[in-house]
Amino acid sequence: MAKKQDKILGFLILGAFVIFFGIVILLLFGLSSTGDMDFSGVGEKVAIVELDGVITSARPIVSQFKRYHKDKSIKAIVFRINSPGGGIAASQEIYEHVRRVRDSGKPVVASMGSVAASGGYYVALGADSIMANPGTTTGSIGVIAQFPNFTKLMEKIGISMTIIKSGRYKDTGTPYRSLTPADKQYLQAWIDDGYDQFITAVSQERGLTKQEIRRLADGRVYSGQQAYSYALIDTLGTFEDAIKLAADMAGIDGDPRLIRLQRKKMTPFELFFTFDLKEFVETYFSAWPRIQYLMSF
Repeated sequence: MAKKQDKILGFLILGAFVIFFGIVILLLFGLSSTGDMDFSGVGEKVAIVELDGVITSARPIVSQFKRYHKDKSIKAIVFRINSPGGGIAASQEIYEHVRRVRDSGKPVVASMGSVAASGGYYVALGADSIMANPGTTTGSIGVIAQFPNFTKLMEKIGISMTIIKSGRYKDTGTPYRSLTPADKQYLQAWIDDGYDQFITAVSQERGLTKQEIRRLADGRVYSGQQAYSYALIDTLGTFEDAIKLAADMAGIDGDPRLIRLQRKKMTPFELFFTFDLKEFVETYFSAWPRIQYLMSF
């Protein structure tokens, strides 16, 4: 009888786990883009691209940068960042497109909000200028791998997983077994390579040596004021200051006309029918282990 109760408890815990993450994702994706809107001003156009939340996909941000890059009526772009980071590849892809726009001659100013750390800092590196508030949380230059271990839960509810593999590392990071010392060594080498890529990008963009960056890049976060003193950013200022800087860099007289993607809050009904279950599962329940440029909470 006790064993049956343990199984029921285990399934309830697992179900609660799935529901919890489902709610989190619905909240994260509770906004949808509907088109451009004129935000304010009557002068020449400056586009606002907003990155909010964990970076799971580069596509929404990259598509905006491509669009505003091609639009000759857009004279500059302000990249507003509120993100603790996320996927390595997605962060790198966003950075590359920001850099391409910058290198084309169209000014890009990165404006850091409350948090622009790890991958959120990485994507800012491609801009002409990085601006943060004195109290912005930034830095966290580094790589982290996080994945669950279901072994104790599986033992409790009497479930086992049979794994047949072609090589010793094929199932490294699976939640169905614990890591071996060899697994940890293999993952550390993978993480170290991603870390070196981050260090290289910071060194190239900030004009600092790798040795100087490594002293700062031990996972610590910094305030905007600290980041400025360490030359990780260019200047301190508000979102409005970033807009003015972008307009000045583009040679715009007076207040610019701000263009950004309009967003509206979706109803629970709309969320349910537009929620991408496949992407949710692939992002949060498969492809372990994942290494990320993500600030730890």
